[in-house]
Amino acid sequence: SVITQSLSNASFGIFMPKYNGTIYEILSAPISPLETIIGYVGAAATKSVFIGLIIFLTAKIFISFNVLHPYWMLLFLFLTSVSFSLFGFIIGIWATNWEKLNLIPLIVITPLIFLGGTFYSVSMLPENWQIVSKFNPVLYLVSGFRWSFFGEADVDVVVSLSSVLTFILICVLTIRFIF
Repeated sequence: SVITQSLSNASFGIFMPKYNGTIYEILSAPISPLETIIGYVGAAATKSVFIGLIIFLTAKIFISFNVLHPYWMLLFLFLTSVSFSLFGFIIGIWATNWEKLNLIPLIVITPLIFLGGTFYSVSMLPENWQIVSKFNPVLYLVSGFRWSFFGEADVDVVVSLSSVLTFILICVLTIRFIF
């Protein structure tokens, strides 16, 4: 939910002004591109973090579980929201119509979520598919969350953290190139 909400909130947030023709008001305002990005990505990431926390608290009501590393869990929640909000911002800028806006989340992101070890451990896969799974950025997010909750992960937490930060850096550099 955090990944899909981050992606859709940021992409729709920047696409709607383009679609309505009000993007010129934003572009002519005395704000820098950095402030624009912080505004859109910050709003999408904040909403996603709140949604993640609400899901967490709701689950806590119905199921008893412990979080071994709560600060790491919050860090991965924040990084997940920011990274996919940045990626959603890129999609929103790229999209010229509604079909393109929904293409990447439907064709790319949804399979990555399901194939990223969300519902299974990647160690259960044959070795060739484990190698293929290492190219999925969602694997590192899920592995970081799994480690923060249970202390076990498919990928070392430092590798997960560095992979997520690399994905964020790639998104930031892409947005910088676009502006």
